[in-house]
Amino acid sequence: MKKLFCALTALALLVCTAAAAPIEVTAPSAILIEQSSGSVLFDKDANVRRRPASVTKVMTLLLVMEALDAGQISWDDTVIASAEAVKKGGSQIYLSEGEAMPLRDMVKAVVVSSANDCACALAEHVAGSESAFVERMNERARELNMTDTHFVNCTGLDDGPAGAEHLTTAADIAIMSRELLKHDEIREFTTIWMDTVRGGEFGLSNTNKLVRFYDGTTGLKTGYTSAAGHCISASAMRDGMELIAVVMAAPSSADRFADAKAMLNYGFANYAVYTPAMEQPTQAVPVVLGTAEAVTPRLDDDTPILMEKAKKNAVSCVTELDESATAPVAEGQPIGTLTVRVGDQTVATRPLVAAFAVPRMTWWQVTARLFSQICLCE
Repeated sequence: MKKLFCALTALALLVCTAAAAPIEVTAPSAILIEQSSGSVLFDKDANVRRRPASVTKVMTLLLVMEALDAGQISWDDTVIASAEAVKKGGSQIYLSEGEAMPLRDMVKAVVVSSANDCACALAEHVAGSESAFVERMNERARELNMTDTHFVNCTGLDDGPAGAEHLTTAADIAIMSRELLKHDEIREFTTIWMDTVRGGEFGLSNTNKLVRFYDGTTGLKTGYTSAAGHCISASAMRDGMELIAVVMAAPSSADRFADAKAMLNYGFANYAVYTPAMEQPTQAVPVVLGTAEAVTPRLDDDTPILMEKAKKNAVSCVTELDESATAPVAEGQPIGTLTVRVGDQTVATRPLVAAFAVPRMTWWQVTARLFSQICLCE
């Protein structure tokens, strides 16, 4: 039901946006989404398959972050550059074969300077070889329902005839960008404007100029090859709302940044997110025959709700709790609802659940409680 609500919200927003507020975008494919919900705010041929160039590295970085979360690799690791990584070409930091570099610096070089040699070295560090890593990239794409995506490398380089099969869409890039941004630690790197590696000997300058020139930028990744054109997945946050703008095949670098800014400006000007919360204080729900006399409710889903910015001040929340619950009560058991309204319109209904479990009293406990109540009455 929750997934259906999000899908319907996204569809309604898309129809409304397309009909009421078109955005001037030069690139042939583009999309704007809100990060927390995935709702689509603008779409221009976002499902047309195109080459993504180095925006590919969003997936590369996602797999690295997930390997870190899983404990498969560590931020304390040292990554060794292989002969294959060294000869990648394109954007690079000119690794030497056998050169050892902290994993953190490798990630920094990929994010900030789009270093292909470091991307390959990280892929080998995670999966043993680039080809094995690419298999994982495609598997992860399928898991994320990126149905129009197929990767042939971890860098986005054209790679000869095989490069023609390295394809994705603006919509699929938005999906993997949203997933990467769920890893807060990546912003430590995606918000860097200038930095160094190799103990300060090699300078890095972010290929994403929005980091310096657009307020609230949080990332994410640029890309360019002659076959792909100028691409970007740009993210920014203002007033607690994060947006992702994807541009593919723009005719120039200036055009991709202008398109991304136009979409982000439109999103921030017209939309806002509201995070539902229970009214405080909230009464507890009495529990019949429970070891505790009452159970405290908590909100089961506090996912932000996307809405038109002009309506945010008209939001209200109404809490409705069950009159009672009969033990045993399981933690997470529904005991009420929170209804979010904009004026007279209901925009979301979220379950309120038991914050903790309440076991059923034994016969002896019931007897003891009755006895204590009798004593109190006397």
